[in-house]
Amino acid sequence: MEAIEPAYGTTTLLLIAAGAVALLLVLIIKLRLHAFVSLVLVSALTAVAAGIPVADVSETLLAGFGGTLGSVALLVGFGVMLGRLLEVTGGAQVLADTLIGRFGAHRAPFALGIAALIFGFPIFFDAGLVVFLPIILTVARRFGGSLLHYGLPAAGAFAAMHALVPPHPGPVAAGETLDGDLGVVLLVGLPVALISWYVGAYLVSRVLGARFDVSVPDLLFGEQNGGSRPDDGVNEGRAGDGGGVATAVRTAPSFATVVSLLLIPLVLITFNTVLSTLVTAGTLDEGTRWVEVLQLIGTTPIALLIAVLAAIVVLGRRGASLAETSTILDQALAPICSIILITGAGGMFGFVLRTSGIGEALTTSLGDLGLPLILQAFVIATALRVAQGSATVALTTTAGLVAAQASAADVGDFKLALLVVAIAAGATVLSHVNDSGFWLVSRFFGMDERTTLKTWTVMETTLGLTAFAVASALWVVT
Repeated sequence: MEAIEPAYGTTTLLLIAAGAVALLLVLIIKLRLHAFVSLVLVSALTAVAAGIPVADVSETLLAGFGGTLGSVALLVGFGVMLGRLLEVTGGAQVLADTLIGRFGAHRAPFALGIAALIFGFPIFFDAGLVVFLPIILTVARRFGGSLLHYGLPAAGAFAAMHALVPPHPGPVAAGETLDGDLGVVLLVGLPVALISWYVGAYLVSRVLGARFDVSVPDLLFGEQNGGSRPDDGVNEGRAGDGGGVATAVRTAPSFATVVSLLLIPLVLITFNTVLSTLVTAGTLDEGTRWVEVLQLIGTTPIALLIAVLAAIVVLGRRGASLAETSTILDQALAPICSIILITGAGGMFGFVLRTSGIGEALTTSLGDLGLPLILQAFVIATALRVAQGSATVALTTTAGLVAAQASAADVGDFKLALLVVAIAAGATVLSHVNDSGFWLVSRFFGMDERTTLKTWTVMETTLGLTAFAVASALWVVT
């Protein structure tokens, strides 16, 4: 469904958007109305207020909700299944213990972030976070302290790679729109992503983790404090807390087995990415049967499905029947219903803002700011990000808007790559309630909305600002 012709001027539309966000925050934070109900209600009111025809409001809401669920529900469902299977077999604990044994307890957050940077090269933010969740939660439970010490470095790594580094769709689309060399975009974007992650995510997470004590949620583990874990029929000989190694002694798979399971989606998705790139470049013929098959199994939902099936086989070899495994999977799915619905509703809200024409009106008004090109690109991307939530939309729209000016300025491939970084930086900052990723992090980490704004939103902003600072410095000296 495409954006409608704006019914009002830019100022009115922006006031409607600001009012919608304010109303949403009041309903959720002040009145404590459930986030899912609040998001649907405000989405409907915003659609009507912004001038979307009343007859089209329902279709718009469903399109936004369904479009988000199509990309999120399968990823979250399969990802949490995989995480639960790794947890009950002791696999997540084995991986955590090995990770800590090699890097040391005090370097655990850094090690998680580095692993997420590597894992996030071909995998989208939401898929990577879902697959990594059991490792993050297991390490956090093992060492205690705020979950933010461990969760934000990993989540920030996935966010940095997704925003700044090809083959992720945002930087690829922006690079192509600006007629830049994607190889140069990769060579520039990767080191900027690493610097931005270290400064804007890892170092910031140490500050935020000290200020906000976020407990490990029971998403994978069941009740932890004062309660007993349900007997899943798989774990035997689990050591108590008290500093012991909490592993399923007789059933835990080896470190190599756990890594192999996690590498399944990574390898399959990488195949898909590489093949798609080769087809686009004309190296491989589009429509070739074997290419299509490999691309199919490399799509994120199918890759995660294959990983879950492999984990079921591994679990079965450790004494669990298929019926017992199904029970474990049921237990994994039950807690994530709210996550999926709220994330879908967050996508709905962002979609309503985009469809109402707010983004188009904003880009028209910001098209000629008289600012330096790289700063103008950052400002426009930031405004679009804040107004409608989607980082990818902000990236692609801003690239299209500044493409003519970039062409007229006749800048080289290196500066075009810096321009892509600046746009991606603006499209990263200030993640808030109209961003489905905001709700995904909020619910996975068990944080309320106020805490998510003070932690995740701050980290995303420092990540984007760091990337823009690096790009600006390089722009000036080259």
